[in-house]
Amino acid sequence: MTRAARGARTGLRILIAVVCLSALGAGVIAAPAMWVRWMAHGRIQTPARAPARDVAIIFGAEMYPSGRPSPYLRARLDLGAALVAEGRVKVLIVSGDNADAHHRETSNMKDYLVSVGVPAARIVEDPGGLDTYDTCVRARDVFGVTSALLVSQRYHLPRAVATCRAVGVDAVGVGDVTVRRSSRYWDGFARRELAANVKMVWDLLTHRSPAVVDGPSDAVGTALRS
Repeated sequence: MTRAARGARTGLRILIAVVCLSALGAGVIAAPAMWVRWMAHGRIQTPARAPARDVAIIFGAEMYPSGRPSPYLRARLDLGAALVAEGRVKVLIVSGDNADAHHRETSNMKDYLVSVGVPAARIVEDPGGLDTYDTCVRARDVFGVTSALLVSQRYHLPRAVATCRAVGVDAVGVGDVTVRRSSRYWDGFARRELAANVKMVWDLLTHRSPAVVDGPSDAVGTALRS
């Protein structure tokens, strides 16, 4: 075999390997995305069409050092407050990282909600909701939640709904889209969901324990009785 022929054969093998790896990589991304879409199908609603549930979970997002919520988080909190005002939910769980490094996320989320008229007794803090998976598992295991509305930006809700449903929480998402008009980060955050879907499937398959393990807590039951 000539050197040119050997070079061509090597090149073909490299090409085949690249194509196979690319297909494998695409499958790793596509399969979780398709599963998430299937799990969330028909379960993402506008605020006006949100069904009534006892509990809504508001997922945390960036909190500024001043204790003021970022536009993304403020939009989520405003949506949660509106659901309470309209009588669609009775109790709000604010879930996030309450450490100093994250600017006391859940405490400041609660303070903001109280400032816009939500009764403090109807707000439950989950300071161990360090990511979407942890929030869903803790809603079930710590707070005894079996059914909830999930409040977040629209691009995040399919993964949130799929995760909660997979761990046994009957979830419907209520999505904010208002911040999209003023944020240049929306499309980038939406693309990041593809990688987040892969991590979420791995967490579910491995039954990962949340980073913060405590409870159980009757805080939601107490809030419902208030």
